Amino acid sequence: MSALHVAATDIPGVLVLAPRVFADARGAFFESWNEAAFARATGVDARFVQDNHSVSMKSVLRGLHYQLAKPQGKLVRVVVGEVYDVAVDLRRSSKTFGRWTGVRLSAGNRLMQWVPVGCAHGFVVLSERAEVLYKTTEFYSPADERSIAWNDPDLAIDWPLEGRPLLSDRDARATRFAEAELFP
Repeated sequence: MSALHVAATDIPGVLVLAPRVFADARGAFFESWNEAAFARATGVDARFVQDNHSVSMKSVLRGLHYQLAKPQGKLVRVVVGEVYDVAVDLRRSSKTFGRWTGVRLSAGNRLMQWVPVGCAHGFVVLSERAEVLYKTTEFYSPADERSIAWNDPDLAIDWPLEGRPLLSDRDARATRFAEAELFP
């Protein structure tokens, strides 16, 4: 049996992964990262250079973020709580350019989302509190970071929100999709 079950999404390259979990009366164990198993299951040869840990309260929305000149692939998972995790295809050459996909990631379902280079990433917290861990294939580069408005009408992302989200100042001023710098 494979260490990872992989499900394709509507966007080529964006994958939802479910690790094989060994559970019994004592609790559970699973590999949250195994380079060889990831490559075998996904066909992606990813070299991660940075781990990020985000702690957020209910209704916090982070994103939609990406780096243009130093793009990042991201492997995202939740260790506390639940989020709705979104990837948006920013690759002009892609058949799914401008489309988005979303998945609920939680500590309970242990799902992970692979967001490849060329996609923007964001999430909204659905639980009272959430801790999100994500590995990146490139270092954070503040000068290179871009942000697209979470509520851009051209993207029409169906965020599962109760009221208005809590945003950073930067995300509140994010660029519209039609004006954003994008990938070839």
